[in-house]
Amino acid sequence: MKKKAWAVWKGSIKEGGGAISTETGVLKDAPYGFKSRFEDGPGTNPEELLGAAHAGCFSMALSLALGQAGFTPDTLETHAEVTLDKVGDGFAVTSSHLILKAKVPGIEKAQFDEIAAGAKAGCPISKVLNAKITLDATLES
Repeated sequence: MKKKAWAVWKGSIKEGGGAISTETGVLKDAPYGFKSRFEDGPGTNPEELLGAAHAGCFSMALSLALGQAGFTPDTLETHAEVTLDKVGDGFAVTSSHLILKAKVPGIEKAQFDEIAAGAKAGCPISKVLNAKITLDATLES
C-alpha cells in the first residue's frame, strides 16, 4: 500500500509559506509556515501532523491488540505530544509522548498496560520514528 501527500512552499523560510495536501483530500492546501511551526501562528506544521498520525496509528494498533485478546474498547482517546528540539546546527523530533484514556470493559489494569505497551512498540508510525516514544495510559471504569 502506498499513500501520497505533498507540500508546496513559496518564498523564504520566515516570510514564505506553504500548503500541505493529501491524495484523499482530507487535507487540501492546509496552510503551514514558520509562524505555525516555531511561533504561535495560524496553520498546521509537520510535527502536529506527525502527532495526529502517531495518535491515530497507535489507537488502531491498540484496538487490534485488544480485540485479539478478546476485548472490545468502548473508547480509546489518544493525544500525542511531539517535541521538536534544537540539535546541533539543526532541529530534530526527539520524542512523541502518547497520552491515552481508554474505556475497555472487563480488562484488568496489568493486562491493559501490557497490551498498550505492545501496541506502542508495534504501531507502524512508532517503528518509523527515531525518537523516544513514551506512553501514559489510563484505564477508566
